[in-house]
Amino acid sequence: MAAIYRGMDQDELERQYNARGTVPDVDIYLHRYAQLSEAARRECRVFTDLAYGDHPDETYDLFPAGQNTPLLIFIHGGYWRALSKDESGFMAKCFVDAGISVAAINYSLAPGANLDQIVDQVRRCVAHLWSEAEDLGIAQDRIILCGTSTSAGGHLAAMVLNSDWALKQEVQSAGACLISGLFDLEPVRLCLPNTWLKLDIDAARRNSPIRQVAVCDFPVLIVWAGTDTNEFKRQSQDYALALKTRSQQVKTLEIADRNHFDIVLDLADPCRELTLETMRLLDRS
Repeated sequence: MAAIYRGMDQDELERQYNARGTVPDVDIYLHRYAQLSEAARRECRVFTDLAYGDHPDETYDLFPAGQNTPLLIFIHGGYWRALSKDESGFMAKCFVDAGISVAAINYSLAPGANLDQIVDQVRRCVAHLWSEAEDLGIAQDRIILCGTSTSAGGHLAAMVLNSDWALKQEVQSAGACLISGLFDLEPVRLCLPNTWLKLDIDAARRNSPIRQVAVCDFPVLIVWAGTDTNEFKRQSQDYALALKTRSQQVKTLEIADRNHFDIVLDLADPCRELTLETMRLLDRS
């Protein structure tokens, strides 16, 4: 078969961008997200289904830690076509116990929504949380963006960091944690995920964070799992290098004993390195 991207033929490209293929059963992890998130809603104070827009999907859950507290904005993954805020509050108790509020945000999914619409929703939710911070009990200058693994969340968080958009909206962040994200969508356009994303060349470029690298004056943590495919690792490493040309506050971290789906569950454990490094973003901001 002929090479179609970075020396890879179609079969190899599909393997590299098939995150589910790196684990025997992905449903184990998806069930755990939902189970822990349900427990967090029972154990923590929470305001559910708060609106940031008019569309039924434009909602978020807020787990407040008190008045004038930092905020972790959690952007779920699911390859832009799965999951929701309902499975995305699993880290809430860990962070609330540390005095950090959590917002688990929702957005529409592909193929019902295109990627431009999804990016717009996530950006508008972040802008809403930032502008309404005082009323929500949030310290406006202590907000962390966290985009999770399962690919989409890390990508969407990076799209929020886009300097032109953030400057126009006057939205600022105290830090960002990008977990196993995809930052160049050209290879995604060439393989199976494009059956639901339906990207053309222009849409892939427009929605590739590495083509619009932010000028960051806050710390960014870029993380990937030890068993992520080489392409997922490369994308994180390349994006980290691109960010470092604009910022000195970029740290990379590989969690060797985690996979693409269980790495994010570390955020529910106060003793795990990922949790500690994410909380330290507030110290470095």
